Amino acid sequence: MTQPHVIVLGNEKGGAGKSTLAIHIVTGLLHAGRSVAIIDLDLRQRSMQRFFQNRAAWLAANGHELPQPFVPDMGDGKALAKADAVDQIATFERAFEEAAAQGVDCILIDTPGGDTAVSNAAHARADQIVTPMNDSFVDFDLLGDVDPVTLELLKPSIYSESVWEARKQRAIAQGRHATIDWLVVTNRLAVAEARNRKRLEERMTKLAKRVGFRVGPGLRDRVIYRELFPFGLTVADLSNDIRPVAVSLAHVAARQEMRNLMMAMGLEQVLSPLDVAA
Repeated sequence: MTQPHVIVLGNEKGGAGKSTLAIHIVTGLLHAGRSVAIIDLDLRQRSMQRFFQNRAAWLAANGHELPQPFVPDMGDGKALAKADAVDQIATFERAFEEAAAQGVDCILIDTPGGDTAVSNAAHARADQIVTPMNDSFVDFDLLGDVDPVTLELLKPSIYSESVWEARKQRAIAQGRHATIDWLVVTNRLAVAEARNRKRLEERMTKLAKRVGFRVGPGLRDRVIYRELFPFGLTVADLSNDIRPVAVSLAHVAARQEMRNLMMAMGLEQVLSPLDVAA
């Protein structure tokens, strides 16, 4: 059986948009004809899992069909969040094996903001890690330390060290040629250029060469990403038949952002044209 491609959404800081990015990657893959399983390790909140529950309910109520991911059973998230690390990892491993046994093309894992044992276990399984960060030195601090006077890059920081450890564990388990592709995307960009963006991008470029990640495009801070969430839909789902909100040129731009993200990840992405005139 062909092993699934494992994508981990990771960043130890909350509020960077991991779940938003996760649901768009999953729906993009589904519309590209890939079979996908999802594992939501943000045990208390489970935004990604709830999104696809909303999706099933909205589609059933409106008589439409759209592709859905496979969701392995991990039980009650709040109860699991109170369990010890051994039980959490055991539950994750069972869910992972259940997903792999489905023969899916991809398994996407959304991790919590924070350094947890189960998150580390997920990172060690990754073929690809996607790390969203806000356009801010506050978020960059998890990737690299900068001099407070000159803003020059000093050294990799805590999350970079976590990814290094995951790469080391993978090499031990699968051989020294096994690797993890790491993509860092600047997410929730304001439409207007931020004053500090150029300085941040310069430090990102330096750190990327030092610790081995690629820099890719994220998603801008658009209303459409938020207003479609309650329906369990993304811009990839919009069509002449499915459009619970009015479609505009901004939605076309949002769909192009999804294309750019999928291309940066090296994943096939096919989206039908969005007719804004209808």
